Amino acid sequence: MPCVTGLSASPVAEDTAHRPGLGPRLAAVLVFGASAAVLVVEIVALRLLAPYLGLTLETSTLVIGIALTAIALGSWLGGRVADQVDPLRLLAPALGIPGVVVALTPAVLRGVGEWARPALILVAALTILVPGALLSAVTPLVTKVRLTSLAETGTVVGRLSGVGTVGSIVGTVLTGFVLLSRLPVSGILFGLGALLVIASVAVGLRMRGRSGAAPALALALAAGGLAASVAPGGCDVETRYHCADVVADPDRAGGRTLVLDGVRHSYVDAGDPAHLEFTYVKAVASVADAAFPKGSPLTAHHLGGGGLTLPRYLAATRPGTRSTVSEIDDGVVRIDRERLGLRPRAGVDVRTEDGRLGLRRLDTGSLDLVVGDAFGGVSVPWHLTTVEALTEVRRVLARDGLYVVNLIDHGEQAFAKAELATLREVFGHVALLGEPVDIGLARSGAPAGGNVVAVASDRPVDLTAVRMALDARRTGWTTATGDTLAAWTAGAPVLTDDYAPVDQLLQPYASPSRR
Repeated sequence: MPCVTGLSASPVAEDTAHRPGLGPRLAAVLVFGASAAVLVVEIVALRLLAPYLGLTLETSTLVIGIALTAIALGSWLGGRVADQVDPLRLLAPALGIPGVVVALTPAVLRGVGEWARPALILVAALTILVPGALLSAVTPLVTKVRLTSLAETGTVVGRLSGVGTVGSIVGTVLTGFVLLSRLPVSGILFGLGALLVIASVAVGLRMRGRSGAAPALALALAAGGLAASVAPGGCDVETRYHCADVVADPDRAGGRTLVLDGVRHSYVDAGDPAHLEFTYVKAVASVADAAFPKGSPLTAHHLGGGGLTLPRYLAATRPGTRSTVSEIDDGVVRIDRERLGLRPRAGVDVRTEDGRLGLRRLDTGSLDLVVGDAFGGVSVPWHLTTVEALTEVRRVLARDGLYVVNLIDHGEQAFAKAELATLREVFGHVALLGEPVDIGLARSGAPAGGNVVAVASDRPVDLTAVRMALDARRTGWTTATGDTLAAWTAGAPVLTDDYAPVDQLLQPYASPSRR
């Protein structure tokens, strides 16, 4: 009968008691830190890619998929390599190499995004996959070192797995709630890269009494910091959601353009709030001018703030108007106050909140006007587009109130058509404003796409007066309603909280600007 004592000779049961310096606490710290770092890289990568790919469902899915691939690949290969090579030799490189890659990531992605955009997805995948896989290999490497007998396999594996999961949670929460609100993206990644390089050097010294790679790692880290400082795509301010710039207008002393993630989002003249630059803003103002008596004060609510161009316009042209604004990004609100001349008594009350949640706080029938301007060129808060959301808008409007919303779409304009179909489901009267070719009124020519403005209410709006106001501002826009609008939206889905494939319907924007 074979002797069963041969179990003690298995690789797992080798005598590792004298391996240097990797006790249970250090093992837990390494696993915790490496797991947290993977999630920090994943979340921050979304911010780096948003100016080029948009903050869409597809972008989020892509980044999450790459990160999960990195975790799976690193765990699998790390385990296999740990059975063939002394894990202690691999721990320092598994921390140092990701540190250098992470530190270089802002410069690399922004450079590729500006100068070689077709390669952006491939390069982005590598900048997530390489550090993610190497950092994920830390857990099986440490587990191999800590397994000194079969009797404690479950304890060691379970403990380190739990520690790694906690590290991932902490990395996620810390990044989302603390780091992104206080530090620029490049600072987060360079700081993380520096920590990983320092950890690599410390582990190398502890395990082998030396770290020959330290000079090379330090040089590479310095290069990453220098590259990040001169890389394109920098911004004046990094907010929770955006890379923001304020650009002065050389032709108007008080003119300023708010640029969010590379897109011209708002234009403000602090000295002349009645001046309107973008065509879609002129269209919204034209509707308000035509639908309500001239100069009469209004009660208005704005879904999305940006530069607060329209709230300021209403306050200037209709003294006594009270506008509340739901703006989810408190960083944008700070820019309004510090860089765009928002005064405390401008008749504008800005609330840092989600637009849909903000609607719930408003009284039924309390508003003359709701303005929707939260939709971007490649990303849309879908929960503001649905029947349920529009029913909330209708609830807060007075009987004669209006909902005016800016929409951006291109190509077949499938999203814009779906939103108009949804508006027709909720409101009794719906009209569309835009270039004739974009809203189905031109007999020839392909739609250029861009901004269109929808008007919805439970009372008829004098569209002749609206067209006259549009012509007075030389917008080139006209209106569509009735059978023409029904034909334009034919076959478009109605969006609901249960079914709103907005990211799939939306067509990519044609250029980084708003009209």
